[in-house]
Amino acid sequence: MAIKNLLITGSNGCVGQYLIDWFLKYTRFRLYLMVRDKNKLSLSIQKNKRIKLLICDIRECHRYRKEISQINFLIHTATAWGDPKRAYEVNIKAFEELLGMLNKNKLEKIIYFSTASILNKDTELMRESLTYGTEYIQTKYRCFERLKESSFAKKTFVVFPTLVFGGTLNKRSKYPVSYLTSGLKQINKWLWLARYLKLNSKFHFIHANDIAQICGFLIKNYKESKYKGFKKFVLGQNFISIDNAITILLKRNQMNRYFSIPLTKGIMKILLKVLPIQTTPWDSFSIKKYDFNHDPITNPETFNLKSHAKSIQDILRLAKLPSCNIN
Repeated sequence: MAIKNLLITGSNGCVGQYLIDWFLKYTRFRLYLMVRDKNKLSLSIQKNKRIKLLICDIRECHRYRKEISQINFLIHTATAWGDPKRAYEVNIKAFEELLGMLNKNKLEKIIYFSTASILNKDTELMRESLTYGTEYIQTKYRCFERLKESSFAKKTFVVFPTLVFGGTLNKRSKYPVSYLTSGLKQINKWLWLARYLKLNSKFHFIHANDIAQICGFLIKNYKESKYKGFKKFVLGQNFISIDNAITILLKRNQMNRYFSIPLTKGIMKILLKVLPIQTTPWDSFSIKKYDFNHDPITNPETFNLKSHAKSIQDILRLAKLPSCNIN
């Protein structure tokens, strides 16, 4: 049986490296890793005989046109934000150029990473994301629309991660630390204040290990009989409120909560007007929207698998967040 070729873009990232580990462990695939800096990969990955490195910015992927034409599966995680010009070049233009180098006769499936920020509660496109969103959100919105109408749509799974955690908060972390896991370091600093506030805004979260599980299942096991063209999955565990998350953190740190002040949407709008806080149009819209929950959502249990991190407690344990005790 011929060995399949899988290309992972954005391989240096947190999710990218969890994907590499999963496919090395559970498949015989040959992995093509598109990276800008190979030194961000471990030596064991760099020297693995099943790994071929495509060292380039995705905007220069034409340098590997021959290798890309041999790909059977593509997982596209590479993305850019911060600069509007670069966001367009990476998130739309370079991705479409990459698609153009694939051999449609060899290509079996694409997993394209978008963002849950462009979807409403019912997992439909949210027009406000295009109106108020950052350059990252706007380009993801436009790319999704174009991909849905492209000739690759029937072979494409679009995944929309919610809040992504991954890596650990110590020097021995095997994986890059996700932006949100890194932000947990500020928890102990501000928890003394957060315990006096009550915010019932809802959100989903997902661990990068569970993202890798889901992607592995979609590539290896998702039955063609169930696959009817363009398919989308919002990746997350059941939603939790910010207030519930604060309660969990307080209990973990053995901290008391004597009272809490509800932060309604109205109060938050007043605070933004009174306090010297600069907000973007997306910030203002997010406060107005308040809840970031979706239905349906997808996690490993959707496919009869077992989540690596099912709860916020699991997230904190895996992140190795140290406890504090401030009463």
